[in-house]
Amino acid sequence: MESGRSGPAEGLRGLPAVHRLLGHPAVRAAAAGPAAGWATAVVREVLEDERRRRWQGEEPRTADELAALAARQLQALTRPSLRPVINATGVVLHTNLGRAPLAREAVEAAAAVAAGYSTLEYDTGSGGRGSRLEHVRHLLRRLTGAEDALVVNNNAAAVFLVLAALASGREVVVSRGQLVEIGGSFRIPEILAASGARLVEVGTTNKTRLSDYEAAIGPDTALLLRVHTSNYRIIGFTASVPLSDLVALGRRHALPVVDDLGSGLLLPPAGPEAAGLASEPAVRDSVAQGADLVTFSGDKLLGGPQAGIIAGRADLIARLRRHPLMRALRCDKLVLAALEATLRLYLDPEAARRQVPVLAMLSRSPEELARAARRLATRLRRALGPRARIRLAAGESQAGGGSLPEVPWPTTLVGIEAPGLPAAALAAALRQGEPPVVARVQDQVLWFDPRTLLPGDERVLVDTVVAALDRLGPGA
Repeated sequence: MESGRSGPAEGLRGLPAVHRLLGHPAVRAAAAGPAAGWATAVVREVLEDERRRRWQGEEPRTADELAALAARQLQALTRPSLRPVINATGVVLHTNLGRAPLAREAVEAAAAVAAGYSTLEYDTGSGGRGSRLEHVRHLLRRLTGAEDALVVNNNAAAVFLVLAALASGREVVVSRGQLVEIGGSFRIPEILAASGARLVEVGTTNKTRLSDYEAAIGPDTALLLRVHTSNYRIIGFTASVPLSDLVALGRRHALPVVDDLGSGLLLPPAGPEAAGLASEPAVRDSVAQGADLVTFSGDKLLGGPQAGIIAGRADLIARLRRHPLMRALRCDKLVLAALEATLRLYLDPEAARRQVPVLAMLSRSPEELARAARRLATRLRRALGPRARIRLAAGESQAGGGSLPEVPWPTTLVGIEAPGLPAAALAAALRQGEPPVVARVQDQVLWFDPRTLLPGDERVLVDTVVAALDRLGPGA
């Protein structure tokens, strides 16, 4: 028993003192900034964790290792967790990287209202209370053709609000082939259940007919829901009901038809590649075909901030606006400012295609991308010399964000191979750079797609690659 206890006790006696770690150069350097007042607390936490490890018989860490750990934790306090990255993947609406980058006008509009007070809920004409729901209403009505419109914090919230306000305790009829999972394990049936509505599935996974909907309508039916399968396609032996037919059925039974588009296409990109958008329903078309409410995202093909937009009949929008959930789901001033600025760009379609980054990226021609790839390859060869092999190859970008999964977007990729260095190791080093660079690894090659590089990214990417190879050592 005595000898069994002496090992951990001996290890605890070797723990460095708090003042010793505080005086270590690594800790002093990390504590020189705003986190200085937290240095003692962080060092004590590191030592307490080391005490626990040693008591459990784990290998002791040296004073230098403990100081390095404390320094990293201090740096983490002052280093932003949410920070910019360079997206070299070619996925335009990369959900993990924040989806749509904002237009300069949207960034400036958000910054302007963030820096001071604003007319968020103030009517300058009357001097009394205004409504935040009015700021983008007029633009959405004009751009979609709808009678009225409402903005909440994302499209899942838009669908949830519609169902809670119009169908709680009643039935919602939807095709079995449209019971999609919209990301993060959020599924249409679960949103329906959470809203208090009852799901009535009709048809099969691959075939649903108008008669299926009609047979399901009963006294408890509240609305007919169509969900655009924006993140996958079913091909082959299939049948679905056109929106116009579903609207006609809804009219006969005095039932609202809700069209959840998800992607939010207001304007197709320019160029021949836009022909692939023929299967992507536009918001204005859904409104024109008579959908009573249309829901869609602000941060997908629309190219704005994260938001959920509901456009449609004025009487239904009024019911949504009055619902208690509206306050919980409303957007803040930064989102509204950025969304309004983005929508203003759409008043001039050609300006939108140039200035809304998502549209600009999807509008880039294969020839333009090939020139950009050659320019990037030249820069990398000059910066790296014999340290790496640079190559060009034909490839495809992706729209991403659950949009247009089957549409190819031709591009030219720039590949980099460093002798003796696995591509995955170089990719990991680039992710640890400042700013982080995210690229693709395929066939043991690290690939950059110029489609998603923003102005100024190319130079920074090259510098980050050089720095990463320097950190990885002379063998890289």
